[in-house]
Amino acid sequence: MTKPPFARLAATRRSMLSVFGVGLLLSMCTAGQAQSKPGAGTWKFAVSGDSRNCGNIVMPAIAQGVLHDGASFYWHLGDYRAIYSFDEDYKSTHPQATIAGYFADAWPDFIQHQLKPFGDLPIFLAPGNHEMVPPMDRPKYIAQFADWLNKPVLKEQRLADNPADHQLKTYNHWIERGVDFVSMDNASPDMFDDTQMAWFTGVLARAAKNPAVRSVVVGMHATLPEGLSTGHSMNDSAQEEATGRQVYEQLVDLHRSTGKNVYVLASHSHFVLNNVYDTKCNTKDTVLPGWIIGSAGAIRYRLPQDHAVATVAMTDVYGYLLGTVAPDGGITFEFKQVNQSDVPASVTKEFPQKQVDWCFAENKSPFVPAGPVCPCTQCAKQ
Repeated sequence: MTKPPFARLAATRRSMLSVFGVGLLLSMCTAGQAQSKPGAGTWKFAVSGDSRNCGNIVMPAIAQGVLHDGASFYWHLGDYRAIYSFDEDYKSTHPQATIAGYFADAWPDFIQHQLKPFGDLPIFLAPGNHEMVPPMDRPKYIAQFADWLNKPVLKEQRLADNPADHQLKTYNHWIERGVDFVSMDNASPDMFDDTQMAWFTGVLARAAKNPAVRSVVVGMHATLPEGLSTGHSMNDSAQEEATGRQVYEQLVDLHRSTGKNVYVLASHSHFVLNNVYDTKCNTKDTVLPGWIIGSAGAIRYRLPQDHAVATVAMTDVYGYLLGTVAPDGGITFEFKQVNQSDVPASVTKEFPQKQVDWCFAENKSPFVPAGPVCPCTQCAKQ
């Protein structure tokens, strides 16, 4: 499949996943639609990914919206900075920057411009393929983001699972108010590796036996195989394809055997799309609720040609996914769009007006991810 020029330069791939209600009817709200106010005992969280290119301008607006919505935390699904070249927002404020200076400053710049606006709100991070573009790699990632990877809730959960596990990893999970949030690393073609697969199997086994866990939400950068955006997903390498299918099957088995809700979230493709796994490759009883939410500032792709099953399908927009958790653990999701008028005054003072205008009007790509080609001779929904 032909990749867009920037993707070839990055020599990477990845993402897309999904999320919505498994086994339960979930209400879906597009941007601008009214949603009933959460009832007593409900709470919220926010998710998005892909904030390279224009994230320094877009993410402060996302942070403002997330804080206004009263979310309990924000989860970033990867691709913080471009790395293969200068991000356009960075270049506009550092016109004389060298590539060596950019490499040294890219992640601290992300922290300053894109994470700091959330204030004291807890933030969880998953790596994207651009975090693995040389000279970046996993050891550098862990060193730079150790404060986020070893925050108390993650450290306590890691040691509760295995008291001997004192090593920071790029994947983790935490349990909050009956929901097990599983943050995975599929940021390179060799993932999921054996170590991460063994860890994931253990997480699901404990969730299955834990009556306090009512829902499992899995987030990662690239979507699992055979989704609506297969051309930009874990189908991009043999290892990803094989292990991604195993993860999907384990999640289906968890729902079938326990009745617990399962939701899958990803970014990587730079648009907003739901019902990601409702494809001809899955039977109706194996379709997991899934979202792609790659809308935090990255150059925006065209939607896949075949996305008729999606009730939310948007591109050339920025925003985040707001999840509302009911007392029984069921989760409904709403896409919350942010517009140019939502960009805080502090941002418009720092960045040239022409750069802000460009990010909202011209940050686009003609790239169209291909749809699924099922690994079977007689597919389920033909």
